[in-house]
Amino acid sequence: MGNHGPPDDAGLHHPSSSTSIEGKAHPSVCTLDDPVHIRHQDYQPRDFIVGGIASLLSFFSDNVIFNEPPRMKQIEELVAIPKNYQHVLSLMFAVKEINKNSDILPNATLGFHIYENYFDAKMTYQNSLNLLCSQERIVPNYNCDTGKKMIAIIGGLDSETSLHIATILGIYKTPQVTYSLLAPTVSDKTKLPFLYQMVPSEDYQYDGIVQLLQHFQWNWIGLIVTDDDKGETSLQHLIAKLSQNGICTALTYRIPIMKYFADMVNNFYLTKGESFSLSKASAVNVFVVNADIQTMLGLIIYIVLEQFGEMNATDVGKVWIMTAHWSFELQALQRAFDIDVFQGALSLAIYSSEVNGFQHFLHNLNPHSTQRDSLARVFWEKAFGCLFQGGDNEAGCTGEEQLESLPGPLFEMSMTGQSYSIYNAVYAVAHALHAMSSCRSNHRAVVEGNTMEPEILHTWQLHPFLQSISFNNSAGDTIAFDENSVLGAGFNIINWVTFPNKSFLRVKVGNMDPQAPLGREFTINEDIIVWHRLYNQVLPLSVCNDNCHPGYRRRKREGEPFCCYDCVLCPEGKISDKKDMDDCFKCQEAWYPNPNQTGCLPKNLHFLSFDEPLGIILAVMALALSATTALVLKIFIKHRNTPIVKANNRNLSYALLVSLLLCFLCSLLFIGRPQLLTCRLRQPAFGIVFSVALSSVLAKTLTVVLAFMATKPGSKMRKWVGKRFSYSIILGCSLIQKIICTVWLCADPPFPELDMQSLLAEVIVECNEGSANMFYYILGYMGLLALISISVAFFARKLPDTFNEAKFITFSMLVFFSVWVSFVPTYLSTKGKYMIAVEIFSILASGAGLLGCIFSPKVYIMFLRPELNRKEQLIRSNKITT
Repeated sequence: MGNHGPPDDAGLHHPSSSTSIEGKAHPSVCTLDDPVHIRHQDYQPRDFIVGGIASLLSFFSDNVIFNEPPRMKQIEELVAIPKNYQHVLSLMFAVKEINKNSDILPNATLGFHIYENYFDAKMTYQNSLNLLCSQERIVPNYNCDTGKKMIAIIGGLDSETSLHIATILGIYKTPQVTYSLLAPTVSDKTKLPFLYQMVPSEDYQYDGIVQLLQHFQWNWIGLIVTDDDKGETSLQHLIAKLSQNGICTALTYRIPIMKYFADMVNNFYLTKGESFSLSKASAVNVFVVNADIQTMLGLIIYIVLEQFGEMNATDVGKVWIMTAHWSFELQALQRAFDIDVFQGALSLAIYSSEVNGFQHFLHNLNPHSTQRDSLARVFWEKAFGCLFQGGDNEAGCTGEEQLESLPGPLFEMSMTGQSYSIYNAVYAVAHALHAMSSCRSNHRAVVEGNTMEPEILHTWQLHPFLQSISFNNSAGDTIAFDENSVLGAGFNIINWVTFPNKSFLRVKVGNMDPQAPLGREFTINEDIIVWHRLYNQVLPLSVCNDNCHPGYRRRKREGEPFCCYDCVLCPEGKISDKKDMDDCFKCQEAWYPNPNQTGCLPKNLHFLSFDEPLGIILAVMALALSATTALVLKIFIKHRNTPIVKANNRNLSYALLVSLLLCFLCSLLFIGRPQLLTCRLRQPAFGIVFSVALSSVLAKTLTVVLAFMATKPGSKMRKWVGKRFSYSIILGCSLIQKIICTVWLCADPPFPELDMQSLLAEVIVECNEGSANMFYYILGYMGLLALISISVAFFARKLPDTFNEAKFITFSMLVFFSVWVSFVPTYLSTKGKYMIAVEIFSILASGAGLLGCIFSPKVYIMFLRPELNRKEQLIRSNKITT
């Protein structure tokens, strides 16, 4: 089979107003020595001519034999892609509209000259020269026919054809407007300064494919390209973008470009389908196809071979992601192909709008008004499978056949994106010509019939006007080129819905617009997408392995692509709140992970409150001990004149009871939410009040010792016995504690703070002690006072026991030491409110020990043994002792 190049090229013609030329039928046809003498073209002469290179036909030919002089044998049959004829019609329709519009080129008319390139590079080069020549033979840089004013050429269908045309036109600086996607490196303005692109950049198309894959979370895909330099270049660009966005290429199919159909069949079966097998790619549900005509032709042939050939493959549903070249274009000989394979395909599409009057123009198409080999007649015969001069075995064409009866893959009545680009390209050239003519108004020459023509018109003079052109077309769209001569537009996202009668519905489900507001550049409505029937309208998945759900993270598998991974549970204290997260993360400070580690919950405030049972119990204990102490104090005041109260200095007893009362009350400062005032008061208050209590105990103990020492004859201790000495002990010992607390409050005072880290689900509201050393200095000093007191009391334990407190003080100090020695490790091993509860309990327990051990025997005597609370009992006991 001959060359079957890409579908969709610009060809333009309408039979009612064109004259077909074959061979030398027209004087402007150049007769270069051409071994392939076929010439399908359409020509409409006018004041200015817009050229076009169409891609509608290909041909069967014999293999080239290299043992004889090079020549091409007679062409036996043309192969057509009827759908591409709409490109020709859109150019002709635009020319017809422009000629009817008095606002554009009011004193001139526009015509066209269109050649078919047969998807062949040689024919593209030759016909590009034909458009520029003006004599029977092609003589470069020579033009003696001033009647043919070629101002611009529109084409071609794919990047390869466009570059072939640009190679010729660049020499003559003739403007070329292409409607094919070109890579940024190819469409560089510095390399191709005379090329204008009526579609967005191909690089932007790749960005759209990546966004589409990311939207549906497809990261395990297949790629299909042609096995040539063009396919390899597209493949490298696309793979680079996919890798940068976390998408892996599971497999790549390179479709070989072969000149003959038999070669493709032989290649498929020689490899036993291993070079292309959709049925074996069960893990890959999504294929991205560089959908130019060569790729799609080979793909369709291979699908047919796999599904209906000897491979006997079962129906395999895939999601096809097609580039903007895709348009369900079938050659006439492929009309039996089942397009259900592409049900649910998604493609990018060049933006287009419906142009008023175009369908009416198609209805009036009349193939009888054209010559035998015009593009219209060839299209009609190939599309409807008939002949205008039918043979015995051929159906005859009546010319009354209805275009709307053709299946969509052969012809569409609505204007396609490529036809819309051609339509706009013709208008862009006309507007640029009009702008140039307006600027040259003082150089115009008026000729007979009120038509005008430039005195001298060079095609390169059109470039500044074409570059800066900006206008609104009949559909209301703004047409303008950017600084790189590329149309500033986006893509539509199309969902292809097929039907058993080979018709299809093109449903717009989204769009890409680089000029849209931030966040709206890519939009898609997946609710209206129709998937292949095998998916039962459930979103297809295409991943190397199942997604890692929230609460897990991905761990890469060694030796496999980065899209293949294992799912690992997040470590304690961390979460993952989305699928397929690479790592888990900690919650914010005031939050903590939920049990499933899929989200964060706000932490509760953690402090010892008056509302909770522990706080209530400790508060009740503090109040009860305070009330008990106040009661004892009241009893002592009531019995202040009794011997048991007077013994060991009753003022010291009062001081001790008052200090114990304050100790019990100051423990309430530790309950409740810490505030700045309570934080600064509670430890110093506790330290000072307890120091007064211990100083009172020490003074009582020393008073007992000194009192008995002073009774000995000749003792010098008499001068130390008295209230002044006792008060000095209390004031002096407590003053040291006050100095420690004052330094603490001035240098580094306590303050309230939030501890976010110590507890998982709670924020500890606590008092930061500022200088922890000062806190331990307070405790240490109290321990020193207690040690001195227990030491003195221990030595005084053998003194007469009538009203002697030494034994009770010794025991109380043992209780005190036991409480505070156990306090330190317990305090350091707890957190939050339990740490505060330990300190409160230690305060209450040590205070209760002092109260109970020292004062309970006295209260016992006062109430239960009043006979012992007499002066006679004291004198008698002393006599017995002496």
